[in-house]
Amino acid sequence: MSKENVLKVENVTMQFGGVIAVDNMNLEVDKGEIVSLIGPNGAGKTTAFNVITGVYAPTNGAVYYKGNKIIQNYPQGKMKKLYRGENPMTYTGQHAVAPTPDKITRLGIARTFQNIRLFKSQTVFENILIAKHMLRTSNIFTATFRLNGKEEARMRRESEELLHLMELDDVRDELATSLPYGKQRHLEIARALATKPELLLLDEPAAGMNPQETLELTQFIGRIRDEFGLTIFMIEHHMDLVMEISDRIYVLDFGKPIAEGTPEEIRNNPRVIEAYLGGAQNE
Repeated sequence: MSKENVLKVENVTMQFGGVIAVDNMNLEVDKGEIVSLIGPNGAGKTTAFNVITGVYAPTNGAVYYKGNKIIQNYPQGKMKKLYRGENPMTYTGQHAVAPTPDKITRLGIARTFQNIRLFKSQTVFENILIAKHMLRTSNIFTATFRLNGKEEARMRRESEELLHLMELDDVRDELATSLPYGKQRHLEIARALATKPELLLLDEPAAGMNPQETLELTQFIGRIRDEFGLTIFMIEHHMDLVMEISDRIYVLDFGKPIAEGTPEEIRNNPRVIEAYLGGAQNE
């Protein structure tokens, strides 16, 4: 049985002035997989996430979601002369496609951030409910005349159910920023799940966690993948987590993909070892 492709990144280059942050990236994530993107600091991992989620329009290349092209660009204006990446003519003459992050979210792609970005002055429950409003069908007319009561009640009920599933109902009315760090991470993931994604992007979810919290997060990610039927694409530096949970791994170095494979293949790849350790291995 052939695999169903959820995410495809094709020839994506992201160049800022004369600096290439992502260099001709090609990768695929199939339905139900947990795929990790790893690499040294400054390798371009978060920039790649920002392209996929519409924060940046790529300088060149295309992104497909469930077989549909959702992002596309090519070197334009001053970048025609500045561009130092590959395939400069591939997409020339085609319409640029550059949806905003909210439109990407509505397609079914949600993300978390390396630095936690919760609504600080809102409670745990309100953080979830605000995310639910991304999917609302009401408008200013129906809200003004209170015709959206059923939809609002449904969103509140679904928010309560999600808090229970994420084991956050006991802190429902606490300010988001008053939670322990690990719980804040869980809340940020829960808020992303409130938008009902099919593809979840996690940007260093274990950042700042101790070993016990990282172990619990590893189990948590596996659980939500199964319970919500998710496909997960993850950036992470904690190699224990990456090797334990990933189906496949891509490796970036200076913005360019240098390896792809199973955890075992990546663990023993000489190019990956050199990228992380600077060729210092003597064994």
